[in-house]
Amino acid sequence: MVDTRNGAFAQVMGRIGPRVQVRRPGGGREWEVPPTALRLATYDECRAAAPGDRCDDCERIREGRRDAEARGDKSAMTDAAVLMGRHQREAHP
Repeated sequence: MVDTRNGAFAQVMGRIGPRVQVRRPGGGREWEVPPTALRLATYDECRAAAPGDRCDDCERIREGRRDAEARGDKSAMTDAAVLMGRHQREAHP
């Protein structure tokens, strides 16, 4: 994910109320972001941050987030962000 307010690359850690908790990939201090200020990192941004093979689950989650954004479904956008964070923690530690 990217925090569009400052361009920071971020990993979703969870959700508290209407805000999403994120931190830099690999660790660091968490900060809170409104879901509307998050966007999925592009494929190139992800490759640059963590080169490796493409993950089909990551792509599926990104596609779901893009679909939710196209529909204007902020709840589904947030759900996708949280799902991506959980997936990143479990599949790409």
